[in-house]
Amino acid sequence: MAFELLDLPYSYDALAPYMSAETFEYHHDKHHQAYVTNGNKLLEGSGLEGKSLEEIVKGSFGNNAGLFNNAAQHYNHLHFWNWMKPNGGGNIPGALEAKIISDLGSVEKFRADFINAGMTQFGSGWAWLTLIDGKLSVTKTANGENPLVHGGVPLLGVDVWEHSYYIDYRNARPKYLEAFFDDMINWEYVEKLFEAAS
Repeated sequence: MAFELLDLPYSYDALAPYMSAETFEYHHDKHHQAYVTNGNKLLEGSGLEGKSLEEIVKGSFGNNAGLFNNAAQHYNHLHFWNWMKPNGGGNIPGALEAKIISDLGSVEKFRADFINAGMTQFGSGWAWLTLIDGKLSVTKTANGENPLVHGGVPLLGVDVWEHSYYIDYRNARPKYLEAFFDDMINWEYVEKLFEAAS
């Protein structure tokens, strides 16, 4: 399958003031576009043509670094745009909230652990809410790596590459992570992924 840059599911300024139109213009139109363009070039002759995006991510991990980096970042960002919505945050849907409390202790502890994972990811990477072996966990990965390649299903991820927050927050990554959790998360999309993976 060829990689394709989809339109954002909302307007560029829909998440202001938490994420600006300028950030989306650079992050979506430039950075994500580059992963799509480079990924399509690297897919040719890789032996993974015609596979699903998930299969390409898993199949290139540890075997084709260039293709993996671009395919994984394309996968991550396809979800990232949907993990956010205008007027996001707020209450977590019932079954998902119950699972978070059961596996992670409490919603407050999950919030603290998720933000801490993003804060302590050295350099570029992601923090995740992952379903693995039927249990939720908070994890983090470097660069474009994601839970798919470790046997997990990513239910929620936050991009902590500097281009995700530097225009709006400069070097205050913790403030960006707090705003993401409290004001941007699309819990209905997280719930949909949770139900599909359960």
